Amino acid sequence: MKMKRLSWLAGIMLGMVTLFSSCKTPKDVAYFQDVDQVMTFETQARQAIKIRPDDKLQIVVISKDPQLASLFNLPVVTTRLGQNATTYGTTTPFGSSNNSSEGMSSYTVTPQGTIDFPVLGVLHVAGMTRYELASFIKGEIIGRNLIKDPTVTVEFLNTGVSVLGEVNTPGRFTFNRDQVSILDAIAMAGDLGINGKRENVRLFRTENGKTQVYVFNLLDGKSLYNNPGFYLQQDDIIYVEPNDVRKRATTINGTTTMTAGFWISIFSVLTSTAVLIVNLAKK
Repeated sequence: MKMKRLSWLAGIMLGMVTLFSSCKTPKDVAYFQDVDQVMTFETQARQAIKIRPDDKLQIVVISKDPQLASLFNLPVVTTRLGQNATTYGTTTPFGSSNNSSEGMSSYTVTPQGTIDFPVLGVLHVAGMTRYELASFIKGEIIGRNLIKDPTVTVEFLNTGVSVLGEVNTPGRFTFNRDQVSILDAIAMAGDLGINGKRENVRLFRTENGKTQVYVFNLLDGKSLYNNPGFYLQQDDIIYVEPNDVRKRATTINGTTTMTAGFWISIFSVLTSTAVLIVNLAKK
């Protein structure tokens, strides 16, 4: 009888020890777990952002003859509280408006993919990169013998992505580079929270009336860098799914096992059981 009691209590102790040993460091937190210190693998080809309807563009033409160049530049309209002021801005040698801190005129691409450009008229720009558009406008100006030495710069003004879910700073983030990766967007959002599911980050991209979903595993560097959605396009939406711990936290008793009181109770039971086993062994 005494041995049966000891075996029963020993079984309880073993179960408690197993419970504690299961609380080890999670393996689904660190990124790029498959990447060694020195290794090479295939990466997704860089994709430049292409112009779409509703994009806002700043296009600036400069030349050695500022008066000729001004014919191709939109005026900068500045409004101040309590007064109305309209300034027809000139451009600096670097192609930025001298009133850029107060206001900036831009072209909005129509649903048909066009803009109405001064002197040149209606241009179809959708599908071009900003460099392709700059080269096209420059070629038109020179080809029509309007300016011999134009320099054309094109900038996106409203390019951005939305990052939602288990990140530290969710929201919409704008950028002014041509190649921005999903890692850049996650960094802008303050990185994933500890409860973000790193192996199931989803990207939603809408093009031509269809939405494509890309799934990323941040634990696997090879698949991450080779994912077709690695480089972002304007208006992409990134969603980080919460892990099971976070999901349980939405229920009334979901985080009971994570509280200090729970572990204190477990420790108390273990201590009491150990004392009981020692006392029985002495009898």
